[in-house]
Amino acid sequence: MDRIALPITLIIVALGTLAMASLISGPLPSVAAPKGLTISLSPPDDVATTDNAEILALDGRSGLVDYNEIDRRITALMEVETMVGLAVAVMENGEITFAKGYGETLHDSGEPVTADTVFRWASLSKGVTASMIGLLVEDGALSFDDRVAEYAPSLRLPARGQNRISIADLLSHRLGIERNALDNRLEDGEDPFILRTALASHRVACPPGTCHRYQNIGFDAASEIVQNLTRQSFEASLEDRLFRPLGMSTASVSRRGLFESASWARSHRGAGEEVEVVEPYYRIPAAGGVNGSIRDLAIWMQAQVNGAPEVLSPDLLAAIHQPQARTEREDRRNRRYAERISYTRYALGWRVYDYAGRTVITHRGAVRGYRAMIMIDPARRTGVAVLWNSGNGRPFGIPMDIFDQLYELPDANWIDPEANPAPDSSG
Repeated sequence: MDRIALPITLIIVALGTLAMASLISGPLPSVAAPKGLTISLSPPDDVATTDNAEILALDGRSGLVDYNEIDRRITALMEVETMVGLAVAVMENGEITFAKGYGETLHDSGEPVTADTVFRWASLSKGVTASMIGLLVEDGALSFDDRVAEYAPSLRLPARGQNRISIADLLSHRLGIERNALDNRLEDGEDPFILRTALASHRVACPPGTCHRYQNIGFDAASEIVQNLTRQSFEASLEDRLFRPLGMSTASVSRRGLFESASWARSHRGAGEEVEVVEPYYRIPAAGGVNGSIRDLAIWMQAQVNGAPEVLSPDLLAAIHQPQARTEREDRRNRRYAERISYTRYALGWRVYDYAGRTVITHRGAVRGYRAMIMIDPARRTGVAVLWNSGNGRPFGIPMDIFDQLYELPDANWIDPEANPAPDSSG
């Protein structure tokens, strides 16, 4: 690594993105990744590449992952008629060791998915939001223990519960109301600010702050908090404090941002049927509004394992990754994976699993023809991220196949369409 670091640095400085573009297909970030987020320029000798292969780094490889076999399994998965396009990135020892696009941005279009193709991140947005709130905590603008009502006046809960829940309760879905409250009305086009007020009459699940019930509309009170404290839009705050400093050049937080991307994956359902990208969940951006490429999601993975301490400090990461509540329903949803996943909890914008005795932070996302998955072992600075543009749940098994290899567990072949039933794909 030391022998190649100086030449690589000289190449990057002298030739910039033009030199990198000749080695890695697709448009490159216009802002360099910060110190700690490394990109190698040479493809590995042990992995076959195709025209849309995207290999971003090498030196962190443990030797435990058979990348050719993973590539073979994903390639076979892409032959399933309900798959259209997919992108995957792997991080080992804090470095991106593999990133590749498969399939098409639009069914039968011939336009390949690359590492720079933009997808919707859906509920992976919640972890981004928690980091943004964490930055404001570090600024001294608020505390995780502060009452939500001080900063988000639109939120109303039964029995004035908004006066009792903390910012940490909000970010860990402990509002005291039944899950996914009023999502159906959001999808019908109602204003999310009005809906947050209407939560006051929603079904009570438990006293505020005492149990986990997954939310979208309520969670988006976080975007109101950010706007009120920064005096700018939620999207502008993420751009200023996270995306630009981290070099996440394709990331955005709007439907417009998706459409304006140089390459973006269209939404599909069924056997390659394109469906319209609609607005509702972009109107609650803290819960589900982020777009970005697998390259940017890989950078985000690195930042979550202290790869960019000048942007996300170790203390901030420790705070948002700290479990807050048990999630028994998540245990039940993962029952097909019971031999691997147990003792699930929710932190701030992140899920926390016990994966065969190791602690991983993770989250799934799902919104109208897009799916997303990220799983990270912070202790090993290792992770896997996947984005795809269909409703097929099978790619949720990709991180598991890779983690099984990393942990030297028996091969369950979670990716294989014939091996196991697909998991629940809800976010």
